[in-house]
Amino acid sequence: MNFEHYQREFTLKAVESGYSEQNIIACLKYAKKLFQNNVPVIYNTSNLSALVGYNKSYLKRAVTYTPYFYREFEILKKNGRKRKISEPLPSLKEIQLWILNNILYNIEVSRFAKAYIPKLSIKQNLTFHKGQSKVLTIDIENFFPSIKRRDVEIIFENLGYSDIVSSLIAKLCCLNGSLPQGASTSPYLSNIFLFTSDEIISKYCIDRDIRYTRYADDMTFSGDFNELELMEFVKIQINSINLKINDEKTKLMLPNSRQVVTGIVVNDKPQVLFSKRNKIRQEMYYIMKFGLENHMAKVNIKKANYVPHLLGKINFILQINPIDKEFIEYKAYLNKIK
Repeated sequence: MNFEHYQREFTLKAVESGYSEQNIIACLKYAKKLFQNNVPVIYNTSNLSALVGYNKSYLKRAVTYTPYFYREFEILKKNGRKRKISEPLPSLKEIQLWILNNILYNIEVSRFAKAYIPKLSIKQNLTFHKGQSKVLTIDIENFFPSIKRRDVEIIFENLGYSDIVSSLIAKLCCLNGSLPQGASTSPYLSNIFLFTSDEIISKYCIDRDIRYTRYADDMTFSGDFNELELMEFVKIQINSINLKINDEKTKLMLPNSRQVVTGIVVNDKPQVLFSKRNKIRQEMYYIMKFGLENHMAKVNIKKANYVPHLLGKINFILQINPIDKEFIEYKAYLNKIK
């Protein structure tokens, strides 16, 4: 439906409902900007409630008692520390997926953002930095929780939504005043939030013949450049949007060293780190020699999703190198016993 069709339909129904001409003009003016931004027209809570399929009282509870609508658990990071995951309950997850598919995916993000984009693989981020004289990786500290609810509200306000609607949608996407690690909306919202910064940093890089991409909170730069000047510029830009660089994770890699981008070696051709490949080799060796159940019992693996989890790791390796015969065989074996 285009705006002209919407305008006719809305005017007919509004007149039947007794709307004044002034109200009709105001509503259509509001709707026009949303149409221009290719997002759904949402006037109020009732309107959003009808679109997401949950009643107003549920939405009110979800934004008032938000912590009760999440399940929290921890996962171990590579450095041995723990990361808290906040997973929304199925009903809230369904609402967030509606917001993601019907609103967020219609918003432009920078072409230098390489994560969380439909139909875009991690390989496109890696090949961009292959065989460069220098590779610099910079990590944004405490990424999702540093993006606040007000930042999210501004995203929806800029689309044309009212303050009330913007606040409601932002609250449905946030937990304790910021983006939660675990909500389906958080990744793409982070890309939208960083759009301007990505564009400013990329312009700086293009002017100096530096390659730049950002994969979530991992910023990668490659080419021949003055790393101190580049790091200072990026730090100033990231600080200006109230984010912070994790200096401990900043890494400069030269051609005579292993150049790693998001866990993948990019010196010659993209390849998953040997240590990660070798760990899978060991697991598959014991599974194929002693059987899945015996292997799990011997190393005390109790999680029910062990095989899908292992398949996910193998699929990731095959995403980087689809003709890896060894891991193609591992995948076929696991699919057979699954």
